[in-house]
Amino acid sequence: MTVLSMLEPFLPQLLLVVFALMMPALDYIFKDKRILAAVALAPLVGYAVMLVAWTLAGVWEPSESEISLIEVDLFSGVFALAFVSVGIIVVLSSPESIRQERNHGEYYALILLAVIGMTVVAMSTDLILLFVGLEVAGIASFALSGFSKREKRSAEAATKYFIVGGFSSALTLFAISLFYGVSGTTAIADMGPAMEAMFSSFDGMASVGTLATVMILAGLGFKVAIVPFHMWAPDVYEGSPNPISGLLAAASKKMGFAALFKIFLVGLLVTKADWDVAVAVIAIITMTVGNLIAVSQTNIKRMLAYSSVAQAGYILMVLPIGTEYALAGGLFHVLTHAFMKSGAFMVVSAMGARGVGESLNDFKGLRTRSPLLALAMTLLLLSLAGIPPLAGFASKFVLFSSAVYGSLDPGPSWLIWLAVAGILNSALSLYYYARVIKYMYMEKGPEDRISVPRLTGVAILFAVVMTVVLGIYFDAVVELCQQAAGGLFNP
Repeated sequence: MTVLSMLEPFLPQLLLVVFALMMPALDYIFKDKRILAAVALAPLVGYAVMLVAWTLAGVWEPSESEISLIEVDLFSGVFALAFVSVGIIVVLSSPESIRQERNHGEYYALILLAVIGMTVVAMSTDLILLFVGLEVAGIASFALSGFSKREKRSAEAATKYFIVGGFSSALTLFAISLFYGVSGTTAIADMGPAMEAMFSSFDGMASVGTLATVMILAGLGFKVAIVPFHMWAPDVYEGSPNPISGLLAAASKKMGFAALFKIFLVGLLVTKADWDVAVAVIAIITMTVGNLIAVSQTNIKRMLAYSSVAQAGYILMVLPIGTEYALAGGLFHVLTHAFMKSGAFMVVSAMGARGVGESLNDFKGLRTRSPLLALAMTLLLLSLAGIPPLAGFASKFVLFSSAVYGSLDPGPSWLIWLAVAGILNSALSLYYYARVIKYMYMEKGPEDRISVPRLTGVAILFAVVMTVVLGIYFDAVVELCQQAAGGLFNP
């Protein structure tokens, strides 16, 4: 086994590492900091083009690495495409948002490192490497959330995120140690037989396995901000620089779901009867609490944060349903939510770059101040609410219908309540999304125009176009996600 063959699956990540290491040095060379954004953008665009080309050519085949810790397949490719796309949107929006800050090179390096960690999690077949990916992305995100050093709320966000992230990592690592103790392996695919034998024996080790399951759900629950592990999210999203809030909501949370899907639908699927009801209840509580609290928010970033909590509840439905079609719906919603949520935060970022605040009142009369931003925000919010023919409707339809199909014989009939809860919560969310649209189009605001920074405008346009395209051509995307789900269940 040559060194090149060992590193081949990591080549895209190694390319990102090289660029990340270059960024601080280039910061001293170039006075125009927009050049740094262009340099950071290059490997991300290249990675995205490669992923799209492989998908269109149909060359995705489950290919396990010679070091047996990672697997490059369509499942990891879908997640990688979501992570890289959000990275592109964030980098495009950053030059104007951080123009008054120092250390631009370190900023872009941290974004690249965060994307590297996320893609490693999606590719991991081993709990140890999965944890390493979580930590690489997490540590980079801690630093990015506190990048606006002049703002107290940014320092507060970084402190809270660091404390919660450290606690989450401790729970996750302890759970991994327990899984290793009861199954004798850290390979996710090999955990199943050992866990099945252990739970069927009803001995003392079954209690350890249950504790490990609860702790891994709690540890990763902090990452994806499900109730009751969600309270850090609004404060961190509000205090972070606007583009970084988009990175955390649209990409970092999806990394947590990549880990949850792998662990629960591969390693713990044989013990599904022991945890499916509990996870279903958490999913319903999460979507309900997120939407109810979002209704009362007057700060747009906090509203989007609680909206993300609700969206986490929708995606969490995949675990108790546990079918290929449900996973396909989850993957589809991960992809659509990445564009919807990042685009919405970039609208806030564009307004912030021009000195406009983040409160609901600041959106009054936006249709006259910036028709482009008003239209983009309207489309993105309607998609988040699940209005056809936008992407959010298509992905929610697949996700919720999977609960209906899963409730049919031989599945448990109570799964249909997940679909009912999802539909009712989507109807509730329409209220606070429509309220923002009302403020933009029906309320009178200041007369001054808001000019959209050019690169931020490109990022918003990219997010909006993808939101529309994924909604119109959803058949092809659903088929792709079904293939990815099938690869995870039947490697």
